[in-house]
Amino acid sequence: MNASVQKASSLAHVHRTRPILVVDDSRAQRKLLTKALARWGFLTVEAESGEVALDICRSTDIEFVISDWMMPGMSGVAFCREFRTLVSDKPAYFILLTAQTDREALAEGLESGADDFLSKPFNTIEMKARITAGERVLSAQRDLSEKNDLLSSTLEELQELYSEIDRDLMEARLFQQALVPDRHFVLSGGTASLLYEPSGHVGGDLVGVFPISEKRYGAFAVDVAGHGIASALMTARIAGLLNPASPDRNLALTIDDHGKRTMRPPDQVCQTLNDLLLAEIETDRYLTMVLADVDLESGLVTLAQAGHPSPAVMRSDGSMEFVSSFGMPIGLVPQAEYSKFAVQLEPGDRLLLYSDGITECPTDRNGGLLDDEGLEDLLGEIQKHHGLDFIHALHQSLSRVSGLSEFPDDLSAVILERSA
Repeated sequence: MNASVQKASSLAHVHRTRPILVVDDSRAQRKLLTKALARWGFLTVEAESGEVALDICRSTDIEFVISDWMMPGMSGVAFCREFRTLVSDKPAYFILLTAQTDREALAEGLESGADDFLSKPFNTIEMKARITAGERVLSAQRDLSEKNDLLSSTLEELQELYSEIDRDLMEARLFQQALVPDRHFVLSGGTASLLYEPSGHVGGDLVGVFPISEKRYGAFAVDVAGHGIASALMTARIAGLLNPASPDRNLALTIDDHGKRTMRPPDQVCQTLNDLLLAEIETDRYLTMVLADVDLESGLVTLAQAGHPSPAVMRSDGSMEFVSSFGMPIGLVPQAEYSKFAVQLEPGDRLLLYSDGITECPTDRNGGLLDDEGLEDLLGEIQKHHGLDFIHALHQSLSRVSGLSEFPDDLSAVILERSA
């Protein structure tokens, strides 16, 4: 056995586990073909017509066919079409034996699904070369099919994984929504209303109000840098440290010399939070924050601002001002210093704390943002509203100016109003 025959035989034994189907109405022609194929190491199955060949293909896994073109009844071209329909999702190779030389006839054979042609009477060397080429094509098709199957199964696994993640994120969203369970509070001496809308499954914003004593309340707005699970986890951590439901665990609260609960100075709370986050959490996440101590009886508000947007004071006479004091974001720089400042609320005045998701709300397709001036104009338009009506009007106005129903950043705000 020469080297070329050994190569063909080796290829057949390694890759071919299915027989080659030989279709010809001439018994002598079939025997000639099958004898040559057997000599090269191939198993064969014979069919004397296209109809018989189709029956064989329905009951046997056939992927390689050598068929005569001109046969009584179903021609080789017609059989090729039916064969392609039958094995449409599987690797297959089809050689037509023909004496045709007309280009239009050959084009018809290709359109029927034939991969190659072999002239009759066939040359043994050419036949072996065409079959070897067909085996290489089939091998490549098998590899591609296996890789597609692997890709499909991997995609299914990924889809299931993403579905599980999505379910977990939905549960996380519900948990995070529970961090802001109530959106409106009737306080002793005023009211407080909250806006809280994460931009994705989970967000990095947090707003809240907690009681200090009668007619005195703490209010905060927090924005953790970034989005996603890491930001949400840090938000949950801050919610635990400023928990309005557990005064004993609230970092901002303490007991004074008279045994009464009071609030620590906001700047000291920011300093403590900064030290705590840098010591506890090894991450590049940081947060901005504004913290207010609001006495609704006297109207005195003491605030500390840590990189957060400047609070807005909306006066009962319709005037407005933004108040601020520089402070570094929390969790960014060790031993950062913070300061406090005071604002006086007269009866009917309101204090608005908000995140940069509001001032950075897009206003057009060219990248324009609402910014401070736009916010001032917007607040002027809706200042006739109070409480939750104000929150709803704020949200609707942001949707109107942006043309969006879902926003690129979290929206959060808390508005406190001193009773008139």
